[in-house]
Amino acid sequence: MFKEARIKLTAWYLVIIMAISLSFSVAIYAGINRELTRLDNFQRSKQQRVDTISNLLIQRGFPVPPENQPFDLEGVGAARARIIWALGFINLSILVVAGVGGYLLAGLTLDPISKMVKDQKTFIGNASHELRTPLTSLKTEIEVALRDKKMTLSEAKDLLKSNLEDVNGMQKLSNYLLELNRYENSDSDIKMEKVNLGECTLNAIKNADLFSKENNIKIVKKISPVLVRGDNEAITEIAAILIDNAIKYSGDAKKIEITVNKDGLLIVRDYGLGIDEKDILHIFERFYRADSSRSKTKIDGYGLGLSIAGSIANHMGAKIKVQSKVGKGSTFSIQFAQ
Repeated sequence: MFKEARIKLTAWYLVIIMAISLSFSVAIYAGINRELTRLDNFQRSKQQRVDTISNLLIQRGFPVPPENQPFDLEGVGAARARIIWALGFINLSILVVAGVGGYLLAGLTLDPISKMVKDQKTFIGNASHELRTPLTSLKTEIEVALRDKKMTLSEAKDLLKSNLEDVNGMQKLSNYLLELNRYENSDSDIKMEKVNLGECTLNAIKNADLFSKENNIKIVKKISPVLVRGDNEAITEIAAILIDNAIKYSGDAKKIEITVNKDGLLIVRDYGLGIDEKDILHIFERFYRADSSRSKTKIDGYGLGLSIAGSIANHMGAKIKVQSKVGKGSTFSIQFAQ
């Protein structure tokens, strides 16, 4: 599809460039030809006077002086031919150069679109894959239950609980996708204003309190009140994502550390699984966790949290960094503008 579009775009570039080139060539030739015609007429007029004087001298027996010899009237026609050939060669050269340059330029023009379409296809494929598993589970369990005429009320409740877990998982994925779309959309309703980073972080810690207790993770916090530029809801969301991520990947470690300093820097550190160096460049990609070796830890999630965090940071002009070592833990830091 893009190869055909590239050829068509190159053709349009050539049409435009050659139309301009030929227009200039015609204008240049018309101007030169006007001067050559004027020169030709002048030479012919002068030649007539020379011929008249030469005939009189011959009739009276006088020799014809050199300055009265006939002019070369063919020179103007030859000049026109040379100009036409020169303009033709120039336009042919422009056609070749423009063809090669247009093809390369068309490739550069279509490359971002090609990448966007490729990312979209990958995204749709990954989202479909994540939805297929719970949907298949739901369908299978319901079909089996419908065939079981001896199902008890207790078994039916267990089935509904299992179905509810799948539905909750799909709802969570749907919410992730909506959030991702919101923060990646340039028309997002995020308002840039002065907000308290420390307060936003404390709210995120409060929301993660139950999750940390379920995993026996102690949250060690050192929060300073500091005003930064951003959106209150968005900053709380990004802090919550990093805290949730730190708790999930704490492994056998029993604590995470959260720091907000006066410089508008948020730091979330865990002492758990860590991230391999080759994976660090990809952890903010959508659904990356699905292909990462970290997925072998059987930790629930869709690999969208850090992607959302990265989108939020980019949208607010914040700089997010990560340092990690396998088996030693990870440190995520976000520098907000003040």
